[in-house]
Amino acid sequence: MGRAYQNRKESMAKTAAMKTAVYSRYSREIYMAAKGGGTDPAANLTLRSLLDRAKKDQVPSHVIEKAIDKAGSGVGEDFQIARYEGFGPGGTMLLVDCLTDNANRTIGEVRPAFTKGKGKMGTPGTVAHMFEHAAVFVFQGDEESVLECLIMADVDVLEVESEGDSVTVIAPNTEFAKARNALTAEYPDIDFDVDEIQFVPKGETIVTGEDAEQFEKLLDLLNKCEDVQNVFHDAKLD
Repeated sequence: MGRAYQNRKESMAKTAAMKTAVYSRYSREIYMAAKGGGTDPAANLTLRSLLDRAKKDQVPSHVIEKAIDKAGSGVGEDFQIARYEGFGPGGTMLLVDCLTDNANRTIGEVRPAFTKGKGKMGTPGTVAHMFEHAAVFVFQGDEESVLECLIMADVDVLEVESEGDSVTVIAPNTEFAKARNALTAEYPDIDFDVDEIQFVPKGETIVTGEDAEQFEKLLDLLNKCEDVQNVFHDAKLD
């Protein structure tokens, strides 16, 4: 098995009560993607990919349309990316990505979450070097034909592996558009389970027993923070 990618659905809403938080996160991401690359999904690959994921996660169309309209109007929040690093139970490592319009509020939520979850925040660069900024694609397919497709398209691939009928492709983050275009051109009916840029851990830290329970608590606390968009980690729960 290769490196473990993060499944957004695993780290986000686990209960219906958190749907509002999920919608808010998608709204911010869609707004930022549309603001940065244009409101036309046909010309903005990042936005198109994000809209596909939002629809799969059953984000209401009015939430999506409002975020795009806000970006197109030029009037809206001025969100900034904030990334925090730290350690969790059992020696695990975490990267916490946020979109914020108030850095003091964000750190005021993230730091207590680490503390209550028996973790510890680190300084910038503490654990980031143990993750690779990569494009991740997961879909149904044949490993050999997928690899051939990417090679023919001159895509720089870090890893291609399969488990059952599921193929996982990991490439440098700079190859996201090139890889996605190659795959969609070769397989017009492709249905991505995952197609996004993530921080993929270079290794795994196995956590068991109380450490595993405490790590789950830490994840829940972080995901309840209003400005947290994604939590990447190297934990493998046993």
